Amino acid sequence: MSANDVVVPGWPTPRGYANGRIGRGDVVHVAGQIGWTSDGAFPDATMLGQFARALDNVLAVVRAAGGAAEDIATMTVYVTDIAAYRAMRRELGPVWRERLGKHFPAMALVGVSALVETAALVEISAVAYVERTP
Repeated sequence: MSANDVVVPGWPTPRGYANGRIGRGDVVHVAGQIGWTSDGAFPDATMLGQFARALDNVLAVVRAAGGAAEDIATMTVYVTDIAAYRAMRRELGPVWRERLGKHFPAMALVGVSALVETAALVEISAVAYVERTP
């Protein structure tokens, strides 16, 4: 792991995210990833399915840079329907754990009116710190 939690004395322990992370190594900026496959298809029209695929795509970029899920320091999730996101929070846990385990970056969730790809319901951008081995 090349990023560690920032703990603010006196603040409650965050659940499902980190308030901040300190990283070391090469910085990997992951562009907004959406729930499509490498051929541009959206195999799932649900927010949960697209969230899972978008996470997979973020992880593919981080791994291609030599990193792992634990190297992700920050993540911003954009959703087109904040109420739908809130309603599926219970279903999100298993999807998250399958991909990131108990690793929680510093995160923000933003409700937006639309995304560039009209079929997209979720977009995720991230920053990771990848340590190079000599």
